[in-house]
Amino acid sequence: MSIGATDRNRAPYSNHPAQSRGRFHPQNDSASRNAFQRDRDRIVHATAFRRLKEKTQVFVAHEGDHYRTRLTHSLEVAQIARTIARVLNVDEDLTEALALAHDLGHPPFGHAGERALAECMTEFGGFDHNAHTLRVITKIETRYAEFEGLNLTWETLEGVVKHNGPLVTPEHGEDALPWAIREYPDWQGLELDSFAGVEAQIAALADDIAYNNHDIDDGLRAGLLKIEELAELPLVGDVLRDCRRRFPQASESLIILEAVRDLIGLMVDDVLKETRSRLDAAAPDSAEAVRRAEREMVAFSPDMLDALAGLRRHLFANMYRHYKVNRAMAQAERVVRELFQLFLDDPGLLPTHYRRQAGEPGSEKQARLVSDYIAGMTDRYAVEEHKRLFTVQGYF
Repeated sequence: MSIGATDRNRAPYSNHPAQSRGRFHPQNDSASRNAFQRDRDRIVHATAFRRLKEKTQVFVAHEGDHYRTRLTHSLEVAQIARTIARVLNVDEDLTEALALAHDLGHPPFGHAGERALAECMTEFGGFDHNAHTLRVITKIETRYAEFEGLNLTWETLEGVVKHNGPLVTPEHGEDALPWAIREYPDWQGLELDSFAGVEAQIAALADDIAYNNHDIDDGLRAGLLKIEELAELPLVGDVLRDCRRRFPQASESLIILEAVRDLIGLMVDDVLKETRSRLDAAAPDSAEAVRRAEREMVAFSPDMLDALAGLRRHLFANMYRHYKVNRAMAQAERVVRELFQLFLDDPGLLPTHYRRQAGEPGSEKQARLVSDYIAGMTDRYAVEEHKRLFTVQGYF
């Protein structure tokens, strides 16, 4: 069964819900939603998705109500991704599902939290947020009596794991895969030596577009970036000058919003132009042809990549490594490390659900259980849990 008006103009290289490779646990079709629509809805209703509302994007979630969190970022990625998918006539529902799911594996405190958790897990197989996303949607989420996980389609699982490209290459064999991927019973069936489908590639580029532009917005709002310095950068400077020319009476805050909106439009247009060029050259006649192509089909142009590289360097030096951000992230890393070591040494401190599954103190089983627990925390919960366990005021 196919549901939706897009079938009339669907591109031949699009994934089609009626031709899905199915789910790990077979289920009957829905009478009202196609397979990819069900995946999207299962992601939206997942506990891990709701927790994104208080997980750090750049700023710790409780620092201000107007900064992006993982949840608002994911919604913005989904909006951009659907726009690109609609223009390219590929499956919007699968694209949206992948955009909404792409950050489900992030621990609290953004990349600082991931660094700390990865260090703690060094002796136990490491930690990788992309691999953990697969673990979340195939094992940790418990919403169904018949199976663990969300039981999403093969296309969604493949897109979540491979949206940044093949994981098995001549330089990196299967032995280098994160344990959280190899633990999935059908990981070899995800064809990790190939690219993901076009919808997953769109979601990956939409992620880049969203965080590049919204980090500018948040950085200026927080006072970590200066509009005069951004005006010296390629692309960004041109857009800022054009906005000032068109709106000479507008306030600086409105100029910023206009510029961010225009930058998103320019980046989307660039992706569409470069992607159409690659699709015309490769002429894929199926979704499988996209997966077996020699390069990604969805990409920025070389000129845009150069401009984005300059922007990222500026953001890294002036925002991501600003001393105020560094201080917050140093505290965040300490919270994660101290919680991990405490729970690893004393499983009796874990909540009942986790304690029932606990292994021997200091064991690999225990470490992975503790990693799951901490990775699922929001910023606020991690801070409160640390306070309860490391200060007298926590319980008295």
